[in-house]
Amino acid sequence: MSEAKFSTKSIWAGERDSLAFGATQVPVVHSVSFGYDDMDEWYEVAIGNKPGHIYGRNTNPTVQAFEEKIRILEGAEAATSFSTGMAAISNTLGTLLFPGDRIVSIKDTYGGTNKIFTEFLPKQQVDVVLCDTGDHEAIEQEIERGCKVLYLESPTNPTVKITDIKRMAKAGKAAGAIVVVDNTFATPVNQNPLELGADLVIHSATKFLGGHADALGGSVCGSKELVEAIYHYREINGATLDPMAAYLLLRGMKTLKLRIDQQNKNAQEIAEFLQGIELVDDVFYPGLESHPNHDIAKEQMKGFGGMLSFSVKGGVETVRQLLPKLQYANRAANLGSVETVVGPSRTTSHVECTPEERAAMGIPEGLIRYSAGIEDIDDLRKDLEQAFKALPADLLIKN
Repeated sequence: MSEAKFSTKSIWAGERDSLAFGATQVPVVHSVSFGYDDMDEWYEVAIGNKPGHIYGRNTNPTVQAFEEKIRILEGAEAATSFSTGMAAISNTLGTLLFPGDRIVSIKDTYGGTNKIFTEFLPKQQVDVVLCDTGDHEAIEQEIERGCKVLYLESPTNPTVKITDIKRMAKAGKAAGAIVVVDNTFATPVNQNPLELGADLVIHSATKFLGGHADALGGSVCGSKELVEAIYHYREINGATLDPMAAYLLLRGMKTLKLRIDQQNKNAQEIAEFLQGIELVDDVFYPGLESHPNHDIAKEQMKGFGGMLSFSVKGGVETVRQLLPKLQYANRAANLGSVETVVGPSRTTSHVECTPEERAAMGIPEGLIRYSAGIEDIDDLRKDLEQAFKALPADLLIKN
């Protein structure tokens, strides 16, 4: 399997050992418990000396197949799964951090992640330092002052900022830090943080991995030692991935390469198109040469992803009038699905934050997050064009 190309791995990886009754697809095993007549065998499975399953909160055959697939796609020693992407993040940080520890991260993480940094970890006496995203010198200086965990997100949600993962991982390792990277926006098709020096890579599988907006899930991949510790935290705290969700994620991942390739192309063309719209102030996409860290993105990414964002003149009022006019876009708090999805950060990625907190993170109230789907690019372009043309004539004059 290691010699196979990515598309082949995304279809075949991790599934053979979970097939049963001659089936060609992984079954959904809903059983909560798994029985044993041999008490000694039961004990050996229970303590991990023998493969098998004893209780659904711990492991499950369908879930195990999902974990093995993402493990192979990320090139990791081990992987474990979670009920949501935020469960993956919170359980990982809960495993690694203790009172008195110090974590260094960036200001532009996903809103839920940011809340962990600003609200929950400080209550646990964890010292949290958030640096300006892209200021690599400042991040390195903070790492040198002491760092148990270096947490990165690249590209970021929603302004798709880029961090030099290889450079930061090198600095983190020199300080003895555990380097964690949220790879949700890039996916293993476009970026492999473990190859760039990270210790752990996190995914909200709900997004691009599943790709159909019908299953919640999360994953963490990395070394066997770290993943086993995180798995133990998760099995006790109970943020278990549901078998049906695991099945849906497995099914979605079979087309991951096909979907991401199309979404990369669509996002690039939409970003370029939006640069020519008069009501658009800024377009944020690492595939644009105008992106501050375009060169870094080219170095560490195979593709620039299906996510972009743009800010519009007139702020919230323009957003309020523009988005309902789009015909080929779901207005929803999600991303990464086959359908295009749009929404302002004030109701999606950073709904938990106040306007002042969003402003401090460089997120204007008129920012629109655009998750490009796999529709025909001509239809997406025309849809945006008609939506902007349908805005009131005096809107541009007002702004």
